[in-house]
Amino acid sequence: MKAKEKTKGFASLTTISKCFGLKRNAYYKHKKRADKRLILEQQIINIVRKRRKSLPREGVRKLVRSLNKEFIDANIKVGRDTLFNILRKHQMLTLRKKTSAKTTNSYHLFYKYKNIIKDVEVTRANQVWVCDITYIRTIKGLCYLALITDMYSRKIVGYDLSDSLELKGCVRALNKAIYQAKNIKQLIHHSDRGIQYCSNVYTQILKRKKIDISMTEENHCYENAMAERVNGILKDEFYLDQTFDSVDHAKRTAKSAINLYNEIRLHLSLDYKTPNMVYKLSA
Repeated sequence: MKAKEKTKGFASLTTISKCFGLKRNAYYKHKKRADKRLILEQQIINIVRKRRKSLPREGVRKLVRSLNKEFIDANIKVGRDTLFNILRKHQMLTLRKKTSAKTTNSYHLFYKYKNIIKDVEVTRANQVWVCDITYIRTIKGLCYLALITDMYSRKIVGYDLSDSLELKGCVRALNKAIYQAKNIKQLIHHSDRGIQYCSNVYTQILKRKKIDISMTEENHCYENAMAERVNGILKDEFYLDQTFDSVDHAKRTAKSAINLYNEIRLHLSLDYKTPNMVYKLSA
């Protein structure tokens, strides 16, 4: 007892329990529950980190779906709110940045086509392709990613990254999309009124392939919302919003991002399926 009395600043568990009117076993039960909760949280964090090696900015709702099998295999029951709280506690919630740069020049003398997809019900792949250009930063300046997305499946069917806004990048993206498509009968190509899409070279390719041409008219942001949404996903969720060392570095990252977007990322609008799954079933 004397040895204990000499130790100043510390109280025994028995003394603390008596002060708060608690029993020792209640403390041990609480500690056991807390330790178990910490172990469970760490299991969840490890599973999420593994998934985020491929999709670093995947949101909570999609993580609950995409990791369902992993959670079941680990005998873990976790809902959206629980996962959200755990990720917030460990500072693992995704943050989005908003940046912009002008990629559309619609002040030109080329013919501007009407918007013919306003009232179209899209029911299959290769019925409507939506197109847009977004910028990618490098330490030497901007480069530009031309994207063609299938409206039904949300799959990116053609793309090209180049260091200028010249026509060639959009043409390469279009040729890739046409080459990989099995059937382009009754296909509509929808874009903004940018000079690249209105140019004679570009529209002649579409006409030769008997692809109908559609363009935004007034509120182009809303009339081409899906294409711009895809741009945002690639930047927000796949780190294409960073500044790259070179165009080659940007090209490698863009290729990887598009493959992950098409093959792994789940879409709420596709009932938590991937674009590739939906495209293959419909094309």
